[in-house]
Amino acid sequence: MLRNFPQAGVAYAHHKRDYTIAAFTFIVTGICLTVDGSGSREMQWALAFFGYLFLALLLSRESKLLRMQVVVALLFATAGELFASPYMEGYIYRFGSVPPYVPAGHGMVYLTAVVLGRSGFFLRYARAIALFTVISCGLWSAWGLSPFAERSDQIGAILSCVYLIYLFKGKSPMVYLGAFFITTWLELVGTTAGTWAWAVVDPASGLTQGNPPSGVAAWYCLVDAVAIAGAAPALRLLQKLSNGMVQFKQLARVRNEK
Repeated sequence: MLRNFPQAGVAYAHHKRDYTIAAFTFIVTGICLTVDGSGSREMQWALAFFGYLFLALLLSRESKLLRMQVVVALLFATAGELFASPYMEGYIYRFGSVPPYVPAGHGMVYLTAVVLGRSGFFLRYARAIALFTVISCGLWSAWGLSPFAERSDQIGAILSCVYLIYLFKGKSPMVYLGAFFITTWLELVGTTAGTWAWAVVDPASGLTQGNPPSGVAAWYCLVDAVAIAGAAPALRLLQKLSNGMVQFKQLARVRNEK
């Protein structure tokens, strides 16, 4: 079950950059979602500008593969947002449409999951952190199904099980561990601030869901899995296209010389 977890008992190195990126993203996410809870549409565009600027700066010292993973995550998550929110109305943003800063936000969220998962702290204490997430998911789901919850959360219980499958059966458990913390944070902040609200009943299944659902991290893990699987093929495709353009220009040059 833990075959993809890092080796226990190893003193993995700490890198300041990982913690700096994570702390920065947690703070910026909290500020952005809180501000948007009562801000204007013009404010959303200002948040989008800074969101893309910050994302570009954070990625400037990362590998080409990780940058492509962020791009894939951003595109896939944005498509999912457009389908799940305006179309399906599984959750609704304050103005109805997906805010313009959301794609950049998804990129930063994915990057944060990666840097948390590769950090020395997470690598050293992966099993303890995983135990914490299992207990947290279990308690949150149980509360959502109890008569004490403000609203029933059947979807959350299902998503929590899906998240645990990602965590213990997936090939990138450290990314999924990191995703649990950053996505739980942004969902709690966003729904508390009123930036978006989850529908009482999931329109696809007809099951009840919390605001947010307890296992909401599972949706973000799907984005992470697609990003991890899709980045390398995307890079190869871009390389082929680049080589093809070079060959085309060379052929055109030869023809012009004739």
